Amino acid sequence: MTRRRFPVGKTLLYVFMSLWALTTIYPFIWVILNSFKPRGLIRSDTFSLPIGDKFTLENYVTAFKRVDIGTAYVNSIVISGAVTVVVMVLAGLAAYAMVRYSFRLRGFLHSMIIASMMFPVFSTLIPVFRMESSWGIVNTGSIWLTRLSVVLPQIAGNLSFAIIVLMGFIRSLPVDLEEAAYLEGYNVYQIFFRIIMPLAKPSFATVGIFTFLWSYNDLFLQMFFLRSKKFFTITRLLNEISSQAGTNYGLMVAAVVMVVIPVLVVYIFLQNYIIKGMTAGAVKG
Repeated sequence: MTRRRFPVGKTLLYVFMSLWALTTIYPFIWVILNSFKPRGLIRSDTFSLPIGDKFTLENYVTAFKRVDIGTAYVNSIVISGAVTVVVMVLAGLAAYAMVRYSFRLRGFLHSMIIASMMFPVFSTLIPVFRMESSWGIVNTGSIWLTRLSVVLPQIAGNLSFAIIVLMGFIRSLPVDLEEAAYLEGYNVYQIFFRIIMPLAKPSFATVGIFTFLWSYNDLFLQMFFLRSKKFFTITRLLNEISSQAGTNYGLMVAAVVMVVIPVLVVYIFLQNYIIKGMTAGAVKG
């Protein structure tokens, strides 16, 4: 009976990927473990396990007493959710029009969409801030206007990437289904929402995931537009904790864990959609 040899190349690849995964996962595990230690022990015995007398929930209790974590979570979910939904709809319609319709300046418009990805958010912040200030939606007492002041620039910042990703997938879809729908009396919007979106679900899921995570993790825009504590998102709140707590590493690591957990959950449950959405449009047929 002959033994099957495991290729050396694959063995080395698995070893390398395992080591790389360990270096990626270990910092997060370290943060979780230290969040259950007394703050004085984090610096003196940082690599020990939180067992026995070393275990405490004081850091999380302090985090919930000193800051309003619940309101920050609500603000983050509302802002990120609104940005995600609007980007998916607008980018989907734009990508469908760019792929399926011929019109003047289409090539120029496509070039502008790609070129817009080269401009960082930092370069447009000041004119955007001045424009929104003239509209009266910046630094107001209204929570909805304040959220809107963050939502609008985040939508604009995500549209180009979303359009490019969706164009690649929609281009690979057969036109026959749309032609048959036209013969059945469907209009453009019915075709898009009833045929294109269901077929392109992996690609739309990818756009939605990346948009949500980018909006959720964004701090730069929120530093300018969210000034009052009652409007803080979770990342803005973490920055405030870091600046106020100083050397209170226990409070800081507990806050980091609470910020990262929703992102980690999204990645764990939706990682298959990310892979499918990014590769589905690469091969036609």
